[in-house]
Amino acid sequence: MYYLIQQNVFKDPRYNEIFLVLDELNLSYEKVAFKPNSIEFDYKTDRKDVFVYGSVKLAKVSSEFDWNPGSFYGGNHRFAYYSKGFGKNIINYESYICPFSEAIDWSKRSSLFIKPSKDAKVFTGKIFNQFEWEDFVYNTLNDSQNDRIQESTLIQISEPYVLIKEARVWIVDKRVVTSSYYKFHGNIEFEEKVAMDGLAFAQKMAELYNVAAAYVMDIALTYEGWKIMEVNCINSAGFYKGEVKKIVVALEAYYG
Repeated sequence: MYYLIQQNVFKDPRYNEIFLVLDELNLSYEKVAFKPNSIEFDYKTDRKDVFVYGSVKLAKVSSEFDWNPGSFYGGNHRFAYYSKGFGKNIINYESYICPFSEAIDWSKRSSLFIKPSKDAKVFTGKIFNQFEWEDFVYNTLNDSQNDRIQESTLIQISEPYVLIKEARVWIVDKRVVTSSYYKFHGNIEFEEKVAMDGLAFAQKMAELYNVAAAYVMDIALTYEGWKIMEVNCINSAGFYKGEVKKIVVALEAYYG
């Protein structure tokens, strides 16, 4: 395939590793960048077997192009779809979705986990109490520099889970190809490699429901076992300590 890679998107120190991998595998690519205040970007290739990697913006825009695979943005990545496929294996299975500005009933709970419903980049999902959330909503909607969150922006609300550790798993053709921890909670001992039972859970979920030909699945160990936190578009997912070469090799094997 041919690769279009957006320049200088993440603060991820491993972002540029994708260029080293593409060079090593002798795969063609070019670097692209959006024009200022625009959804347009220049590219040179006329090939159709193109894979893009960069920001959510690039993934979203490129999903409309006549490329294969291009971008996997949209489709079954939406909670409304994958929640039916994975069912109670999802941490926020019993969550609900509402507009950012809608009043929340706090009468029966002291805290809730609240995250963006579609674009995970507009704010960081976390556990809020009533004061924290209402303060956040007021300050956001009254911030003259806020151009990312509107009253109608959809959010997802669920009961908070106690998380022990969190990991990202890359899946291509219903198969786990690499993984990486990205967060440990409390005094949990650090592990370099994702636990085998976590990877076995992710593999089982990949076989249970197919989100896309390639995607990332974020999983977490809870006191009820491993659960899916969310699934994300592979075209805009940070690498953490995942093996980039394995991701590219798996994509080439599937589309080559």
